Amino acid sequence: MEANEERMHPSIERVMENIEKVLIGKQQVVLLALTALFADGHVLLEDVPGVGKTMLVRALAKSLGAEFKRIQFTPDLLPSDLTGLSIYNQRDHVFEFRPGPLMGNVVLADEINRTSPKTQAALLEGMGEGAVTVDGQTRVLPKPFFVMATQNPIEYEGTFPLPEAQLDRFLLKLKMGYPNKAEELEMLNRLESYHPIQEIAPVLSVEDILALQAHARMIYVEENIKKYLIEIVTRTRSHRQVYLGASPRGSLALLKAVQARAMMYGRKYVVPDDIKELAPFVLGHRLILNPDAKYSGVHSEDIVLEVLKQVQVPIFKKDTVK
Repeated sequence: MEANEERMHPSIERVMENIEKVLIGKQQVVLLALTALFADGHVLLEDVPGVGKTMLVRALAKSLGAEFKRIQFTPDLLPSDLTGLSIYNQRDHVFEFRPGPLMGNVVLADEINRTSPKTQAALLEGMGEGAVTVDGQTRVLPKPFFVMATQNPIEYEGTFPLPEAQLDRFLLKLKMGYPNKAEELEMLNRLESYHPIQEIAPVLSVEDILALQAHARMIYVEENIKKYLIEIVTRTRSHRQVYLGASPRGSLALLKAVQARAMMYGRKYVVPDDIKELAPFVLGHRLILNPDAKYSGVHSEDIVLEVLKQVQVPIFKKDTVK
């Protein structure tokens, strides 16, 4: 791909090198997580226990030098356990707000599908609005605000599947996957006597992140590229195996993601390969398949890949970039 032949942004390279001290063979997942961060979006990591979901988020947070908060979701967790609550100060005779763990820059929502829908909705408000309501008062969340939620597959017992409205709030849905034999051997050798996450130091500041997010929003997207993106999203709505296709929010999410990816590769413009690379991760979880497709074992990401093969790729000319 053209994007892969170009040199990555130096700041992104430093973060990648940092995280690769801890996670082996997960370069694509790390790149996608950073794409969501710089697109000002959120990530849902779904996979079986023990493949490194939590470790990825911890390594990313330590690399960014941002305030990190971890929330372990359980069935008895209340919305106020996330947002915080007002406590009466008997000495001063006033109510004081005690912020919850949602008031961080990088938030790990661990095992999000193990808590009740009511508590999931509190997280949804923060992700969608950048603010939470506590005791009738709206409190703005800090910037940047980046949620990485993990969940075990819904087939596991004791889970509450996320509603479509909340899934749609995640920019990307990713899977970690098992390492191959060589990667797993390297992991054993590295972790035999100590854990390298203790050595990770911040390489980006909060100000750096905000600047890169602003830079991503300025990336140029040619009109033909936008039409290509819209055609892909539109075809998910008419696919024979799809009950409900991607919404306009999905179009906007894909646009933000490809702008961030172009910025990460040091380009001032988006190319078709950016869309082809990111579409399965941005659109897959936004599709609701019909019953026949579900029972046949069809995955929504496969449908997005099928659509990508059907849509003609536009001709992009660099000399049209402003």
